[in-house]
Amino acid sequence: MKSSSSIHVLSPRLSNQIAAGEVVERPASIVKELVENALDAGSTQIDIDCEAGGIGRIRIRDNGAGIRSNELPLALSRHATSKISALDDLEAVSTLGFRGEALASIASVTRLDLISAVEGEAGSMVSVEGRDMSPSIEAFAHPRGTTVDVRDLFFNTPARRKFLKTEKTEFGHIDAVISRQALGRFDVGFRLTHQGRVTRHLPPALSGSVQSERIANLLGRGFMDAALVVDSSATGLSLKGWACRATFNRAQADCQNVFVNGRAVRDKLVSHALRQAYRDVLFHGRHPCYLLYLELDPAQVDVNVHPTKHEVRFRDSRLIYDFLLRSVSRVLADDRPDQVLNQESSFHAISADQQIETALQQPGIRFGESVRPSAGFDALSRLVKTTGVSEPGKDSNQQDIPPMGYAVAQLHGVYIIAQTRDGMIIVDMHAAHERITYEALKHALDESGLVSQPLLIPVTVHVSQREAELVQEAQGLFQQFGLGVQCVGPETIRIEQVPAILRRASHEDLVRDVLSDLAEFGTSGRIVEARDNLLGTMACHGSVRANRQLTLSEMNALLRDIEHTERSGQCNHGRPTWTALSLNDLDRLFLRGR
Repeated sequence: MKSSSSIHVLSPRLSNQIAAGEVVERPASIVKELVENALDAGSTQIDIDCEAGGIGRIRIRDNGAGIRSNELPLALSRHATSKISALDDLEAVSTLGFRGEALASIASVTRLDLISAVEGEAGSMVSVEGRDMSPSIEAFAHPRGTTVDVRDLFFNTPARRKFLKTEKTEFGHIDAVISRQALGRFDVGFRLTHQGRVTRHLPPALSGSVQSERIANLLGRGFMDAALVVDSSATGLSLKGWACRATFNRAQADCQNVFVNGRAVRDKLVSHALRQAYRDVLFHGRHPCYLLYLELDPAQVDVNVHPTKHEVRFRDSRLIYDFLLRSVSRVLADDRPDQVLNQESSFHAISADQQIETALQQPGIRFGESVRPSAGFDALSRLVKTTGVSEPGKDSNQQDIPPMGYAVAQLHGVYIIAQTRDGMIIVDMHAAHERITYEALKHALDESGLVSQPLLIPVTVHVSQREAELVQEAQGLFQQFGLGVQCVGPETIRIEQVPAILRRASHEDLVRDVLSDLAEFGTSGRIVEARDNLLGTMACHGSVRANRQLTLSEMNALLRDIEHTERSGQCNHGRPTWTALSLNDLDRLFLRGR
């Protein structure tokens, strides 16, 4: 290792340029920091003008509170801010910016003009060039608010300039920053131009319809068409926004927006919780889409964990994780066909008797069956037979047609064709029955609980000291899921009991995965996930197969169960179970009315 001749203090210019590397990665970083400052100043309109992808110039104007003329030089100093003054303020930050580093870092690698005026003053300007402050403050006519004019990014650090991408790519990152800020603040108008051409013009969205229009503009019309409203609250916690149905998904995680107390974050704990909420409705390898706003006491979240403030740390991470998981899971579960089709059903639940049959021993599985818990529960051994399936009659009232309609035919032994009030529905009968059986199994097991089974020969596992400590700390969580794990040494644990339904699983791998989740997220869903994977396999094998000929009664029973079943829009592998075509869709196919 090369050693320097002596220890010395870095020059202010060099230290500022090093600090700038943490804050200013590219032009979009400058836009983010300056827009956040404008929002903290109470702005209701922010204009962003860019040239050469932001590399040549970025000018941001706002109508916020402004900066007094005598404070302009101080605003360009490191760690100068009006947003915090004591440790108590830092522990409950409610503003987007608070470190006082942004302007100083930007000024150290650009040529910058800062112009501002407060109410009742004419305005002033101060200029810097790579942290070389001009000797005086100049008078400059300016309305209330602030303009920051940044030019020639990295002019004094050419090595860093080489790492920038093309102008088109850099401007794409700027557009993404503005889009994200516009999704977080509907009460603020944004106007973005590039090379003199307006690319985004978003007036303040104060009504629900205008907000929906802004979201559709930024995330696409398909997002709003598939969006489900999320509105959940608990003690000190609130989650609002939109989570899309699993059928609307992406190949990349590029349509996931979460705001914590108004701050856009990309947090591993939040992302993992939301991913788990979509776990058994999302097709493999795809990513869900959502726009969510989490509000909590600022003292319960630490935003001072990363220079770019993209990451946060929660004081009670397990509480936040469980709240997000439950809230979004419930919204997805409650999305029934009547909501998807925007219809109100007037049908009644199908009656059921209490006769118990062994499903896997039947020549064929009846539709409309649901699992009920019993002593010595065996996942597919007890089903309830349903009767009294309603079918359409000649005098059926149009208003009495249920959301999924009535079956009219079976196609190639795979699909069911149903006529609805205003169109038709095509159902994949195996995928639909698989979801029905799977949800029934989960419901029955949740009611009866996970039964533990002692291991004849306990399994000893060597772990790290931290993992052994986690076992002691999380005894309640292990017991909740029927897992008996004891710490028998500083780096040794013993698995004594496992859930009976997972008796053939790899117990050591399961416990290690749980400990890994506990270390990273403070909680774990591995046991439930392993259980559900097993139930999914059982449901797949216990569901009706292709090429089985069904009667109309059987087909209609399946349609009624789809209407009652949670998450019935997808099977547990994430494949769609049904799709609808309205009369308008059919008319367009055949060019009717043209």
